Amino acid sequence: MARLELHELQTLVKVVQAGSFTRAADLLGTEKARVSRTLTRLETRLGVRLLERSTRALRLTEVGRDVFERAVGILAAVEDTERMAAQVHDAPRGVLKLTCGVEFGLLAVNRWINAYLNRHADVSIEADFTNRVVDLVHEGFDVAIRVGELADASLAARRLGELGYALYAAPAYLKRHGRPRDVAALSGHALVMFTGGVFRSGWRLRQGTDAITVDGPARLRVNNSFAARDAAASGLGIALLPEVIGQVAGLTRVLPGVHAPRVPYSAVFPSARFLTPKVRAFVDLAAELGTGG
Repeated sequence: MARLELHELQTLVKVVQAGSFTRAADLLGTEKARVSRTLTRLETRLGVRLLERSTRALRLTEVGRDVFERAVGILAAVEDTERMAAQVHDAPRGVLKLTCGVEFGLLAVNRWINAYLNRHADVSIEADFTNRVVDLVHEGFDVAIRVGELADASLAARRLGELGYALYAAPAYLKRHGRPRDVAALSGHALVMFTGGVFRSGWRLRQGTDAITVDGPARLRVNNSFAARDAAASGLGIALLPEVIGQVAGLTRVLPGVHAPRVPYSAVFPSARFLTPKVRAFVDLAAELGTGG
């Protein structure tokens, strides 16, 4: 059987709804003869009679009614799809409900929010900075920003970037205690141990091809980078910090050849939910701005 054409189904629906070939032609902006030829071609493709024609009225055959009802459904689905696709190009509007961790929220997301609101006048944001893992679907969030590898495969995600980590200390601390020459020398220094995320079980550092774990002893253990930064700035020891924090805190990079694994951060959203313009615009902006480091 030859493939049906959408315009043939549209013509059938319009003829039935209008009640005559003449009125259908007027609504379709074409000629009555063209409408008649289109219906005849559709009947030929299907191999069935769809309409009983008389000088006074048109009447659907039994199979014609089934085809008509299916055609209405098909055309409605096409219209919905076109409308959905068109929304991608619409300006963001409405309320964007997002969630993220407290620390990364202060580090980057808060700046994304301000830039987003300045860029899009018809949108507002409800932001929940929390360290608990939010159920996006049941709690009605549009998007979450999460740091680290993602475990929930039921959610759609877009990786936005990576956080780099390095060792930093205050110039005053290094003046008093000197600079470590290698990772092994860290054992002779006061350490401010950042123990958040992937670093809960110690610092996993690399120096060339060597992988080394450092787990103290520590002058301070804390799971917040801003607290670790402040302690390092106070001269309490050497800290492992996100580069974007260490570079702007007046600290000195220690052991430039040593680095920690880079940690990804991603935008996560319910996979069953259509990515609306307000969500897409925020995710695009987040990828554009990054952490600023």
